[in-house]
Amino acid sequence: MPAPPYDCTRCGACCLNPPENVAEGYSEYVEIEARDGLRAKPELVRRYARERDGRLHMRITSDQRCLALAGRVGQRVRCSIYHERPSPCRRVHAGSDLCRRYRRDQNIDRRSC
Repeated sequence: MPAPPYDCTRCGACCLNPPENVAEGYSEYVEIEARDGLRAKPELVRRYARERDGRLHMRITSDQRCLALAGRVGQRVRCSIYHERPSPCRRVHAGSDLCRRYRRDQNIDRRSC
């Protein structure tokens, strides 16, 4: 029987600061690019973004989650700004090499979500 497809609504691994960033003390891990729709919504920028060195990045919580991530990683999650999410977030595709790397980093098995 083939493995089920990757389910982003049950995972959330790509919404966590990668371990190598944490080890280096780097907490601004998703830059909001100039063309991203999020920039056009000041209320979202105030809530979800942080400026550092003249650039906007997504805010993360003390447990290294993107502030826009709702739910429990590996069980049931959703992005509260999905339609305005930054370009780096849009580049992660279910089942891609990057997706699988983030899942490995968080010990999330494909079969479990």
